[in-house]
Amino acid sequence: MSSISIASIPRLRPSTLSTLLLDSPSPTSIAIIDVRDDDYIGGHIRGALNFPSQTLDATLPTLIRKLQDKETVIFHCALSQQRGPGAALKYLREKERLAKLEEQQKQKPQEEAEAEGEGENKKPAVEQRVYVLDRGFVGWQEAYGEDERLTEGYRKELWKDGYWM
Repeated sequence: MSSISIASIPRLRPSTLSTLLLDSPSPTSIAIIDVRDDDYIGGHIRGALNFPSQTLDATLPTLIRKLQDKETVIFHCALSQQRGPGAALKYLREKERLAKLEEQQKQKPQEEAEAEGEGENKKPAVEQRVYVLDRGFVGWQEAYGEDERLTEGYRKELWKDGYWM
């Protein structure tokens, strides 16, 4: 059984993320995963990938492949209370499961692995830090919604009364 739990996934404050995005020498090493579903309107963090929580189980293998070279991965939903942390947990547990499978594959005799075409063309895994964005997009938009350097597609009128879902 995995030792990873929602409580063990660190939170990242919106101010810290904004600094990372604006000051990072390599913003391409950062991935932001927005798992909002129908509530993915009214804006999103610039460059975020939308992987709706309702489809995450089916798209998890794709997500893991897309993020394999990212050093920092941040998950969020509207409030980062359920969907965002749950998605981060699924992601981390699936990565852990795949790492164990890979380790088992390394245990095979070298000739067997070569006969199956495994091994030599794999890139080494990047050490990743995975976070959940504290207060989700609701907290983000309160501070950075109108900052076009950090937020795309922001519609202030949808947020004037707070989160509507």
